Amino acid sequence: MSAGPQARRGLLLVNPNARNGGFSLDAVREALREGGIEPFEPPGDPDCTAVIKRHAAQSDLVILGGGDGTLNAAAPALVETGLPLGILPLGTANDLARSLGLPPDPVAAATLIATEEARPVDLGCVNGHYYFNVASIGFSAELAGDLTAESKKKWGTVGYGIAAMRVLRRVRPFTVYLEHDGQTETITTIQVSVGNGRHYGGGMTVEETATVDDGKLDFYSLEVKHWWRLLALLPALRRGTQGKAADVRAFHTTEIVVKTKKPRPVNTDGELSTYTPAYFKVFPKAVRIFAPEASQRPGVARPTFTLPF
Repeated sequence: MSAGPQARRGLLLVNPNARNGGFSLDAVREALREGGIEPFEPPGDPDCTAVIKRHAAQSDLVILGGGDGTLNAAAPALVETGLPLGILPLGTANDLARSLGLPPDPVAAATLIATEEARPVDLGCVNGHYYFNVASIGFSAELAGDLTAESKKKWGTVGYGIAAMRVLRRVRPFTVYLEHDGQTETITTIQVSVGNGRHYGGGMTVEETATVDDGKLDFYSLEVKHWWRLLALLPALRRGTQGKAADVRAFHTTEIVVKTKKPRPVNTDGELSTYTPAYFKVFPKAVRIFAPEASQRPGVARPTFTLPF
């Protein structure tokens, strides 16, 4: 079936630098048209935020092909325009797609965009920077700084592991000052994470009951004395049960301030975007994404190689 006069116009943008950014889109376009969506692709512009804003009036939805970094970059324009988002998982980890139960195959994902409703999801925000999955300070931020786009494209999730082993040996505990829910705390940690979604880091889980639409942030702090303790925590980090460990602090909140003695970078969805002091807040139902209903989201297999962050 070709697109008829009532077809929705889908602004289709693909990040060519994503791990699978060279995926042929012919079958994707066909699947979209079969579902009544006519994709259009403006001439290349590296700034997806600018493209979305420029073409918002002519679009019924935005379709983004890429990984979590691509989605993160588009978040401000999605909030501003109110356009619903369709995701083609073409990145290395595709953690947001996993959290939403989206199929990993781009053609199947295109069919889902054409047949499912756009459902509201939350956004985390730190110092004005939106994020879907998780923001971290400490080990994960150092890892993001070491992990190059080239290594992710070449090695996939194994690239995370290669970089992680380099960073692990030099990670050191640091002092963090927390302000949340009317209280202040001083802690010593190697990483604090503030999750908005469920999955992150190529297969880790923020918290076992977390969802990207639950209206809350999930905080945890790895207060371990030795780096090798992270290896013992791997199964819990994978399941999202790390908060039950004696050397892991975890709680839910909607706003939190994280301060450090000296400015430290903050990793949001795999990108270094700001520095401490970090002011976190959740924005419930900030954007809409085509996805299965929460009760119908299937269990999605995680990558076989997982990492301690």
